[in-house]
Amino acid sequence: MSVRSKVIEAIQQIAKEQNVTLPELSDDLSLHETGFDSLAFAILVARLEDEIGVDPFTISEDAAFPATVGDFVRAYANVPA
Repeated sequence: MSVRSKVIEAIQQIAKEQNVTLPELSDDLSLHETGFDSLAFAILVARLEDEIGVDPFTISEDAAFPATVGDFVRAYANVPA
């Protein structure tokens, strides 16, 4: 399964668990528009760290939280091996 698939699947699973109705997930969708609150994002990052084995937001001192779904996917896809 690709990193993109893992990220999208995790977003969908957490939305279901948190009773959040997601809009269609596209790369240009603002993360704010997902309806996730800070707890849902924390769960998402923790779950992806378990699944993928890395938290891209703690690797770099100057890491910024992404603005869109596409940015979020790229944050995980672009982590050096």
